[in-house]
Amino acid sequence: MRPVEYAGSNAYSPYRAKRPRRSVRTEPGSSFVKRIFDIVVASAALLFFAPLLIAIAVGIKLTSRGPVLFHQYRYGYRNRRFKIYKFRTMRIDACDVRGVKQTVQGDPRVTSIGKILRKTSLDEIPQLINVIKGDMSLVGPRPHVPGMLAADLPYEDLVPYYFQRHSARPGITGLAQVSGCRGSTVEAGRAISRIDYDLDYIERWSLRMDILIIVRTVRREFLSGSGF
Repeated sequence: MRPVEYAGSNAYSPYRAKRPRRSVRTEPGSSFVKRIFDIVVASAALLFFAPLLIAIAVGIKLTSRGPVLFHQYRYGYRNRRFKIYKFRTMRIDACDVRGVKQTVQGDPRVTSIGKILRKTSLDEIPQLINVIKGDMSLVGPRPHVPGMLAADLPYEDLVPYYFQRHSARPGITGLAQVSGCRGSTVEAGRAISRIDYDLDYIERWSLRMDILIIVRTVRREFLSGSGF
């Protein structure tokens, strides 16, 4: 288990060099208010989406062979690994359990119904279970698979302060995603920007900020359909 490099460490960080550290009243990972908000909203959302979840599950079973849910181990709070849940969107014989090979536009591994689920981000809904369990938050840095590559390098080699992002619970959505940093990490600049957005969120976190990010996510992902 790698130690979390906290934002206050003396280690070299380009992010810290270009942005002054702001005092954090309460870290998102230790906020009782944020945790209660997550449980209430995630539970309500699961009840609201229950008919849709059943319809999606039936659609997956009728259109491809294999389980309805796909699970994978990701980095969580303080680098602890947890099992994340998603609706399966790929053929069972082509699923990348490790998650190192990223999905690209027009990926042949994606099923017909999987294309719709990924475009509308409906494949992420089962992560509400992770939120209720305490593995995740509604809003936070997106959870990465261990060994994830960015610009053909392990992410932590490209970004020396990478593990600072794990001082908060990972989120279903986050500041980086609603700011346009979603998709491929082939370009080094975009990959680094993601981490900078994650750390910016951790430093400026507030419940109001979470609500605004959730609203922007609904508009950008569910209504506009920007996923692939």
